Amino acid sequence: MNGSEAMVHTLLEGDVDVCFANPGTSEMHFVSALDRAPRMRCVLGLFEGVVTGAADGYYRMAEKPAATLLHLGPGLGNGLANLHNAKRARSGIVNIIGQHALDHVMNDAPLNSDVEAVARPMSHWVKTTMSATSAAMDTAEAISQARSTPGRIASLVLPANCAWESADPGAYRTDPAQTAARPLSRTLDEVAALLRNPETAAKTTILLGGRGLRAHNSWLAGKIAARSGCKLAAEPRNPRVERGRGRVAIDPLPFPVDGAVAMLKDTRYLVLIGSAAPVAFFAYPNKPRMIMPPEASLITLATPGHDIDATLDALCHAIGAQHAQPAQVSLGSDFAGLPHGKPTPDNVGIVIASALPEHAIVVDESVTSGRQFPKSMPLALPHDVIDITGGSIGFGLPAAVGASIACPDRRVVALIGDGSAMYTLQSLWTMARESLNVTVVIFSNRSYRILRGELNNMGGPAPGENARRMLDLDQPWLDWVSLAKGHGVPGVAVDSTEGLHAAMLRANQEKGPHLIELVMG
Repeated sequence: MNGSEAMVHTLLEGDVDVCFANPGTSEMHFVSALDRAPRMRCVLGLFEGVVTGAADGYYRMAEKPAATLLHLGPGLGNGLANLHNAKRARSGIVNIIGQHALDHVMNDAPLNSDVEAVARPMSHWVKTTMSATSAAMDTAEAISQARSTPGRIASLVLPANCAWESADPGAYRTDPAQTAARPLSRTLDEVAALLRNPETAAKTTILLGGRGLRAHNSWLAGKIAARSGCKLAAEPRNPRVERGRGRVAIDPLPFPVDGAVAMLKDTRYLVLIGSAAPVAFFAYPNKPRMIMPPEASLITLATPGHDIDATLDALCHAIGAQHAQPAQVSLGSDFAGLPHGKPTPDNVGIVIASALPEHAIVVDESVTSGRQFPKSMPLALPHDVIDITGGSIGFGLPAAVGASIACPDRRVVALIGDGSAMYTLQSLWTMARESLNVTVVIFSNRSYRILRGELNNMGGPAPGENARRMLDLDQPWLDWVSLAKGHGVPGVAVDSTEGLHAAMLRANQEKGPHLIELVMG
């Protein structure tokens, strides 16, 4: 058994049985080892950003790490943007990154680079295997890191000679390196005291993130709000939210600074449960950097590394809310009288919500066109949402690949802006090759619409000719139906809400991937 075979054996023993890959020469022995491991599902991405984004989407739905296989430092570099999103989502991933043989690194071949230096900014743990005999042990350590609570990005660099030389697979434990911490009892008592007092409870907002937005936890938060009169809010972009009919609807802080500030303007006590202190996405002239009143007290009840389930349950009991009927439960809608005519950001969410099948997985990278979705999507049948946590666009299509592989019996609906989709267009080919049940809706406004708004937010003048050339996607327009067909995915273009509704119903009922270009005008 060589080092590669020992590593694959260890991955499978550690319940890592999916490998998203874009390999090169240095990884051929690892590819050969995968070929002799039928339990491992190997998924090819035609660009490394597809590979890393798919591993992120997979973790969010499977709740266990996948492996990636990347070619040297440049290949890893191509995947860093979506590793940034995965790190912000606290997703666990085991990256296997090839390197030249140890006795060839010094020769400075054309693809030589400092792989560890490339990996470190987007990883929690980085290590280079220095011999084939340590390959299995290093792999087990990487799995332990990735399986931590919260998840971690573990990047293991594999020199080519360590892949081909003889090794003993060993039997190494892959227990999580870090498990969930217990609730903070002293802080729990402090927050419970605030919530028992009607005067302070009315000025308290609980900001939820991470596991706090799973259905059972948002249900507990709804009980707490009903019993105390406090407000509930969610971080603006979350790894996974379970929402829809019969679930507690918790509004996220808006992306625009002014809207987020207005949402928290009456808050005097901001309690964090699984979330971070709210901060503006960017620094804007004459706008606040932190999204909370300066006089408000910030109380961290539970970090993402704490046991969020136990924290909310304990708080619910501490204020006697366990038998309360939750506040803010979405009653759903029969969607009578759907909007007609031209699609707009204000009406398209109702149409999408009405066509969403039960237990769908929504991947949201609709950017500007989707800002109204939190108002309409809670009316849909129960579903999951995974969002672009790190803000690095090109996330949505790869994440849809990973989510579909994690949950093959559920329909994935990917809502993607046209500018974002071009970053990782190659995902469509993987969807077709793997026959994934993904409905892709491209919001074709034919511009980087968000940047037009941001130019104004930054205090810039109206765009002139040079600015327009950097903000508009025209001359020529992108032909999404042809682009989809070229990647093996059937597509259709629609320019009305009626057309969108019919196309979504049809796509969601058929097996395999489908693309809908929604022309927004």
